[in-house]
Amino acid sequence: MERIYPATITEVAAKSAAGRAGLQEDDRLLKLNGEPLRDVIDVQIYAAEAELVFEIERDGQPLTLRSRRRYGEPLGLSFENELFDGKIRACRNACEFCFVSQMAPGMRAPLYVKDDDYRLSFLHGNYVTLTNLDEGDWERIAEQYLSPLYVSVHATQPEVRGGLMRNPRAADILAQLDRLAGDGIVVHTQAVLAPGRNDGAHLDRTIADLAARYPAVATLAVVPVGLTRWRHDTLRPYTDAEAAAVLQQTLAWQTRLRAELGVGFVYPSDEWFLRAGVPIPPLAAYDGLLPALVENGVGMVRLFLDGWPDTQHRLADLGGPRQTWVTGALFAPTLRAQAAEFAAATGLNINIIAVPNRTFGETVTVAGLLTVEDVIAALRAAPPADVIVLPDEMFRGPEGCSLDGQYPTMVTEALGGTPCVVVSDNLLLNG
Repeated sequence: MERIYPATITEVAAKSAAGRAGLQEDDRLLKLNGEPLRDVIDVQIYAAEAELVFEIERDGQPLTLRSRRRYGEPLGLSFENELFDGKIRACRNACEFCFVSQMAPGMRAPLYVKDDDYRLSFLHGNYVTLTNLDEGDWERIAEQYLSPLYVSVHATQPEVRGGLMRNPRAADILAQLDRLAGDGIVVHTQAVLAPGRNDGAHLDRTIADLAARYPAVATLAVVPVGLTRWRHDTLRPYTDAEAAAVLQQTLAWQTRLRAELGVGFVYPSDEWFLRAGVPIPPLAAYDGLLPALVENGVGMVRLFLDGWPDTQHRLADLGGPRQTWVTGALFAPTLRAQAAEFAAATGLNINIIAVPNRTFGETVTVAGLLTVEDVIAALRAAPPADVIVLPDEMFRGPEGCSLDGQYPTMVTEALGGTPCVVVSDNLLLNG
């Protein structure tokens, strides 16, 4: 007997195929073109036909609605959940550097879920390890052509990867990548590096193994391990000198691979450059791949710098002679340099606040991991301002909330009404 996973509809676009069919908010979608649905991926696949038949439940009663989808027309449906079966694939690894295992108490509940779901990788670019796939998952990836996927490799040497992830099933990542390549699936990869564990010669091997699979393996992002004060392991962060060495090693590979492949292939995250005091590369160095790389912290500073001319015009229009710009400790020197030029050109008084991350620990220096609680504490100790500019990376939760489930308005309230502005494009003030 086939399983039906009713999917509650939360929004129906008026000018859409679903809107013309007469679907409504709170309808429960049961089947589309006769097919039961496990998630929004199935909806996307089965809604590709010109003729659409929606089997729904409305007020407890079954109902069939029909529509014809015009070429290029949106389906027009939003759902309460993307995974209708309610079975998010949990991570089966026990990685030493797992950030979820280091999560501070009191954050939003979903942040404690160790998801490792290939469907969310396809939908949102989440990185997965491929260690929990069964044969049905592999077949579905191939049949529905779920490409690209985003895979955490960390190391290609079996004993190194298996040891880092504390899972023997994690060992043979190259065979899994080869299977995906055989099915025509493109993969973006990442390696989170920990000092003395998967860097040095291990990193050389990882880069070589993955580059040999280009273009099926399209990119490799190299990221330093992030460690909070809540960790329970023996890992440590990189020193500045070690960061500089990793950067030099990675850029040497990038130069070589650009000559061989026509692209850089391996891309260090911005933190390596900032820690080493090396200028951020020009946009061309990212080979037009930033949408696939930016969630790893790759190229975010370059986007900020290139977008700065437009951004500073917006900041000049905020009003009030005194502005306070909030960021993380890592990006603060870069932002101060831009602020000095901006202040000289406009006559405004700009104060940069590099917020210490007391929630996660002061080794966590990026703006995206700041909490509203820490920002308020830092601003209370700062000179008064007419307007406060907050980093948009802080507010990427549902409906624009922070990691600790708060909103920009709460900063305004805590500071006695000082207006706060979140600039949400150009990745302004990202840490």
